[in-house]
Amino acid sequence: MNPSELNAGNIVEFIADIFERRGAESYLGEPVTMSEHMLQGAWLAEQDGAPEELVAAALLHDIGHYTSEFGTYSPDDVEDKHHDEAGGEVLAPFFPPVIVECVRLHVSAKRYLCATDPTYFGKLSPASVHTLSLQGGPMSAEEVAEFRSNPFHDEAVRVRIWDEGGKVADMKTRAFRDYMPLLERVVKKFAAEKAA
Repeated sequence: MNPSELNAGNIVEFIADIFERRGAESYLGEPVTMSEHMLQGAWLAEQDGAPEELVAAALLHDIGHYTSEFGTYSPDDVEDKHHDEAGGEVLAPFFPPVIVECVRLHVSAKRYLCATDPTYFGKLSPASVHTLSLQGGPMSAEEVAEFRSNPFHDEAVRVRIWDEGGKVADMKTRAFRDYMPLLERVVKKFAAEKAA
């Protein structure tokens, strides 16, 4: 499908196709694939009783690793240096702001938690410790204040915690297609709100 043809009626199927074709790719030195990681995040969100929009955010938080599938969105796309921002950008036309912001902020949320929770750094996987150093390390006091000014920062922190938990080899989860009705509901509701 041509990315220019994406709309609220086909975006979920388009993302499902990406998961099926590319989800088996390795995930930055973690013991899980990309799809396993994102599915684990969604599963953990469900286990926490999260609302549908946060389950969707946990499921889609790393979609920015696949932004080349959506056409050219930024000059950094090829090297995937800013998958958080890129992921938020590709979802913004179809998903509500809480999901977009959770995706956009999930890297910042790691930096925030490392700055504000003395126990969080010890929960990071070795790969997450490495990427933390590339992403700017724990936030400064000014960055913490700026992060907290985002109306969805609490939700982004929840998604980040499920993100970090979703790196367990052989965890049983749902399949991506099990989440498609949930994603369709979220997209349809957002499209109706935009049209109103």
